[in-house]
Amino acid sequence: MSAPPNARHLLIPFAGRGSPACREALAGLRLPRLEALLARLTLVHEDTQDDSTLSPPHERALAEALGIAAADGCIPWAALEARRSGLPAAGHAAWGVATLCHWQVGIDDVMLGDPSAIEIDRAESDALLAAARPFFEEDGIALHASATPGRWLAQGPIFDGLATASIDRAVGFPISQWSPLSDAGRPLRRLQNEMQMLLYTERVNDARTARGVPPINSFWLSGTGSLPAAFTPAAEAPAVADALRTPALRDDGAGWASAWQALDAGPVAELLAAGSRGDAVMLTLCGDRGAQRFALRPRGFAGWARGLFSRPSAASFLERL
Repeated sequence: MSAPPNARHLLIPFAGRGSPACREALAGLRLPRLEALLARLTLVHEDTQDDSTLSPPHERALAEALGIAAADGCIPWAALEARRSGLPAAGHAAWGVATLCHWQVGIDDVMLGDPSAIEIDRAESDALLAAARPFFEEDGIALHASATPGRWLAQGPIFDGLATASIDRAVGFPISQWSPLSDAGRPLRRLQNEMQMLLYTERVNDARTARGVPPINSFWLSGTGSLPAAFTPAAEAPAVADALRTPALRDDGAGWASAWQALDAGPVAELLAAGSRGDAVMLTLCGDRGAQRFALRPRGFAGWARGLFSRPSAASFLERL
């Protein structure tokens, strides 16, 4: 189901989280505006899968809202960003997002650290891009800087049909669990090994170590694929409220609950006010396994009365995600 014309649509990633601390925090979460809003809305669409999908629910929900149909792990976020940035070949080529990151080497495996914690600036990102570019070009991959330091747009045939895991799936987990294992991903794995050796010798990392921040020792590839030739983005994109992402990925239960309360007092309260004025509003809540989309729908007197006098707790909605 698509959004009605001029609907205000709020999409909240990590609204539900199954990690231990966040799950414990959910029991005590009090979100009065969200509960009041859900009492007015009707569930109109649900996408539930297990938590092994390469594309998490919030990415699937956003892609659907934008009119992008893609297989799991092949939502072409990089191609979309390249088009919006006006990069060459953006309209038809295959792209991927290469995100610089810190791989945490443990006794039994290597874990992917959260790239948002590496504190990279534009000068560092550009210096590493210049050093990395020849290695990528040997595999027919062109690298471009993006608006975000430490996040590059990569263009090459290897990304056509290559399924990759969202970085939101992989953070905090062993690299081996989420790396592409198909033969098509073999050049990528070799390139990651080459980059590890290159980055180990880079002066940028010497300076980072001196100031006490994690060294950048690899990259993660995601958002691979190409846009359909006739793709036209939806006129009204949802507003994405991503304040829950960092505490969710770090399993910071207190931080996740605090971020939820801020969302409840801010964007959720604004959507509630818009719905109370009679505006067309939609809300999409996303967790580890599923996404649920709610909208204003005529429910008749009985449905209106139930919504008025029976208000389910926010936890009862969020724990299903």
